[in-house]
Amino acid sequence: MRTMVMTDQAPEPMGPFSQAVIAGNFIFVSAQLARNTLTGKLMMENIETETRQVMENLKAILAEAGSNFDHVIKASIFLKDMQDFYAMNDVYSSYFNKPFPARETIQVAGLPADVNIEISMIAVKP
Repeated sequence: MRTMVMTDQAPEPMGPFSQAVIAGNFIFVSAQLARNTLTGKLMMENIETETRQVMENLKAILAEAGSNFDHVIKASIFLKDMQDFYAMNDVYSSYFNKPFPARETIQVAGLPADVNIEISMIAVKP
C-alpha cells in the first residue's frame, strides 16, 4: 500500500511524481529544488541560500508525512559543482543531530531548471 504526500508548503512536482510516498513505515521524499513556495522563484543567490531552501522544502514534506529530520535514514545529494561541497555541508548539517543519516553526495553534469543542488531523502515514521 502506498500513500501520496502533498503539501502546499513545498513546491509542486515539475513532473509525474509525488512530493513523497509513504510505504509501510518508510517515507520516500522526491528530490527537491530551491523553489520558494511563496514567491515561486528559485532561491539561487549562493549555494548556502539554495541549500537552505531545499532543506526547508524537505522539512515541510517530512512534516506533512508525519516525520522530521530526526527520522531521516538516508539522503542523496546531487551537486553541479563539488567545489560547493563544504558550504553546502555546513548548511545541511545544521538540520541534523547525531546519529546522522547515511548519505552520498554526487557531482552531476546538470540538474532540472539549471539549479546547483537537489536533495532526496528516505525517512521512517516515528
